Amino acid sequence: MPQTDHDRAVALAGVLQAVDLVRNIARRGQTNALDTETCLNSLLQIDAANSAAIYGGVARLRTGLRLLEQQLEQPRDMELTRYAVALLGLERKLAQRPELLTMLRDGIEDVLRNLPHFPVDHGNTIARFANLYLNSLSTLTPRIMVSGDPTHLNNPDNANRIRALLLAGVRAAILWRQSGGSRLTLLLRRNPLLRETRRLLASLD
Repeated sequence: MPQTDHDRAVALAGVLQAVDLVRNIARRGQTNALDTETCLNSLLQIDAANSAAIYGGVARLRTGLRLLEQQLEQPRDMELTRYAVALLGLERKLAQRPELLTMLRDGIEDVLRNLPHFPVDHGNTIARFANLYLNSLSTLTPRIMVSGDPTHLNNPDNANRIRALLLAGVRAAILWRQSGGSRLTLLLRRNPLLRETRRLLASLD
């Protein structure tokens, strides 16, 4: 995977789009269907040609890119930052557990085999993603604690969607690391990342 600011901006936009969807489900029990489909589809792109291809093109990350611009410019949304940092940390721990990575790859390949019967946004597929998250990432500590309205959080379908989207967030975090991203990158390349994010947004208008 290329290690450019373009790829790093795409990866961070993917992380933020996923955690924003998680928060929307936790708070309101609803979310943007196209943004959700984009994040879930990214889980199926095991060997994509480039970062944008993982998401079906940069245009499908418009929400994530807008959030990234806000966070790089003036990070006021601390809840979103907390979720994003937690996912990046979880991915670093996952990278040290090859058996969990193998479990995830096998699980994703199983989902791919079943796609003709259950599309990516089908409840069955989302439940499979959720189980993958439960059996792999939720065994790592510290676990990600999602806060919101208990009415929505206790709904089994919402719980599955949240876990599936957290898994998609970790997929984006893997892309961040593969493109040379680290905590130091966020400190040293904040302005170049902001410029690239604005360039990408401008290309969509």
